[in-house]
Amino acid sequence: MSPYPSGSPAVIVDPFSSGGLYGPAFRAVGVPTVAVVSYPEIPPAYAGSFRPEDFDEVLTWSGEEGALVMRLRELRPRCVLPGAEIGVELADRLAALVVPETANVPALAAARRHKYAMARAVAAAGLPVLRQLCCDDPDEIAAWIDREGLTGRDLVVKPPKSASTDGVTRIVGGRGWRREFEAQLGQLNQWRIRNDQMLVQEYATGTEYVVDVFSHAGTHTVTDVCRYRKVDSGGQMAVYESMDWLPEDRPEVPELVGYTRGVLDAVGFRWGAAHVEVMMTAEGPRLIEVNARPHGGGHPRFCRAATGGSQVDRAVAYFTGRTPVPSGYRLRRRVRVVFLISRSAGVVRNAEILHGVKEMTSHHFSAVPVRNGDRIAPTKDLLGTLSLGFVVLAHEDPAQLDADHAAIRRIESLLKVDPQADAA
Repeated sequence: MSPYPSGSPAVIVDPFSSGGLYGPAFRAVGVPTVAVVSYPEIPPAYAGSFRPEDFDEVLTWSGEEGALVMRLRELRPRCVLPGAEIGVELADRLAALVVPETANVPALAAARRHKYAMARAVAAAGLPVLRQLCCDDPDEIAAWIDREGLTGRDLVVKPPKSASTDGVTRIVGGRGWRREFEAQLGQLNQWRIRNDQMLVQEYATGTEYVVDVFSHAGTHTVTDVCRYRKVDSGGQMAVYESMDWLPEDRPEVPELVGYTRGVLDAVGFRWGAAHVEVMMTAEGPRLIEVNARPHGGGHPRFCRAATGGSQVDRAVAYFTGRTPVPSGYRLRRRVRVVFLISRSAGVVRNAEILHGVKEMTSHHFSAVPVRNGDRIAPTKDLLGTLSLGFVVLAHEDPAQLDADHAAIRRIESLLKVDPQADAA
């Protein structure tokens, strides 16, 4: 039995990307939904994922919260949840004012969005983190590099409040870090947030994982654990190659989950969906970042194919009191996302060649938006990857995934990109 009145809505702040799945999921069980949009114009990366028709009411935040809070209190919502990264901070503030009983710890709000603040909070909790510094002064960074013995070592430069690997740059041997630091400092990132500081950290080697959770009252239930494979593309270190859902009995999973739960406690995350990216190094797990919202790119839909559930499903189950929320997951079949990669710039001439990805035996879903005449650039971040396309493979036999993965790369290699032509 649900503890909430039948007309009590779920409020989703910036229901873009995977956050857009909340509306239909709550509606499917008879719960009204309200969208709060924090941008007068939705960023292009999100525009195609926002469906106002999936919500009973759409409210716009104009920078002043008084009237918005008053309206939300009138609605008596059962929860206020962020849908996308740009909505995390506003959702935190609104939840504390409107539904404080299901709000994350207000005093640690910065640690759930700012990459340096989250690392400091995690370190303060006694968990190991990567060495890093965030500021607006390159001379301070230079002194820190020398002090930490990082001279001549690979470094990472990135904005502290970006998303989707926007601006994440590997500096090989530490050569040219100042140039990259100064080039991004003061600029607007793809989410229209000014980089008033830049973060520099030691480059971590190992295998990167993501742990997806749904949390209630500080209990962090794990919906899935995935392993990333990323490749270097020039200075851009964070180009996604593939992602695999892992069986729950893999030997590394317990350590990853234990570390992740400690990280979430450290940043005051108690309610909602989050995904935590962790590098498993030779010294053990190290935090890459906390994302206090659902895993993007439609991940919850594909997680259902792998495990039968998702972060969104658990949120709906919990906030409607319909079913108990499990603490873990069971992998039902192997699922892999293969991300298409552009290695050159120019105009696409035979996009139809990519239609062949649908012929794979394990094909489950594909999104390949590129068309003939489109101008593409070398893939440098996740947004670039998603603009080119990705393929989701699902099968009981891991060998079939490997074979189809290789076939997709062969098809991709046949894509003709004319470097001389105009997009016209």
